[in-house]
Amino acid sequence: MGINIRKGDTVRVLWGRDEGKTGRVLRAFPARGQVVVEGVNVVKRHTRASRKVRQAGIVEKPAPLPAAKVMVVCPACSRPSRMKRELRAEYGRVRVCRRCGEIVDAVK
Repeated sequence: MGINIRKGDTVRVLWGRDEGKTGRVLRAFPARGQVVVEGVNVVKRHTRASRKVRQAGIVEKPAPLPAAKVMVVCPACSRPSRMKRELRAEYGRVRVCRRCGEIVDAVK
């Protein structure tokens, strides 16, 4: 199950509790089809004090959400759009915005 969303992409949430929010992808899990987006789907985690975590308490952190709920925001046209992959002679494999046709970034 591959996803066209990568770490560092700016995405917008399409539906759910955080609908309309925009954030940067912190982590992507292509095998699970999930992404972690900064400031979206924030959950509270009750932590116990340990050697790693000195202070016990309630910590807020973003949880993974399905990649189907988010769409990449094109840096050129600033609108959520689908991406397609193309093979260009000068760059190699690139992701291209389907709305405006601009190159989003080169695929590694």
